[in-house]
Amino acid sequence: MKDPIAIVGRSAKTGNYEKALKYLHIPFLTTLSIGEISHCRALLIPGGGDITPAFFGQKNTGSHQIDTELDILQLQAMEYAVNAQIPILGICKGLQIINVYFGGTLVQHMPEAEKHAYNQGDRFHETVIPPQSILHAIYGDSAVVNSAHHQCIKKTGKNLRIIQTAFDGIPEAVAHEKLPILGVQWHPERLLPFFHTSPSGAARGDLLLRAFGANAF
Repeated sequence: MKDPIAIVGRSAKTGNYEKALKYLHIPFLTTLSIGEISHCRALLIPGGGDITPAFFGQKNTGSHQIDTELDILQLQAMEYAVNAQIPILGICKGLQIINVYFGGTLVQHMPEAEKHAYNQGDRFHETVIPPQSILHAIYGDSAVVNSAHHQCIKKTGKNLRIIQTAFDGIPEAVAHEKLPILGVQWHPERLLPFFHTSPSGAARGDLLLRAFGANAF
């Protein structure tokens, strides 16, 4: 069996990610231990809550559901994975962790939040994907994706480039220019058949997760 992918999060809140990888027959383990991560071939940083604002040089002006201990562990996992040059996929908060790790900042509560934040379900909207990126190779010029966030990238981290934007210009994905690192603000793990909530024409989350599982970044 292939070495597993490490889901770096608290197991009480990673059920959707585990269910998605099981559905796609991608081996994984959920852990907060660097020792266990060192035996994995890739890193998945899941969504959930906001990052401690001090980690990107701000006071708290709109962040909530903060778990500072988890932030530290996820940033340490990033450090290990960057040094080992193994693939990293960040989803929602995971994208923001990637951005903060590389020196970027966040908008703590964006004016456009009403059109992106979870409200009895994900918000679905159009996005634009420029050429020459892994997302363009998978989805083409555009994709309908699901949002569940009230924060977004303000300053992009070093060596990261925005490779997908929403209809209103909000960054929806970033990729590292040199390393196999991708972050998406949306939720591919919730765009699989067993959720039964995706509108017709929504992006297929399995395409991105399979590419990640195959180390195709």
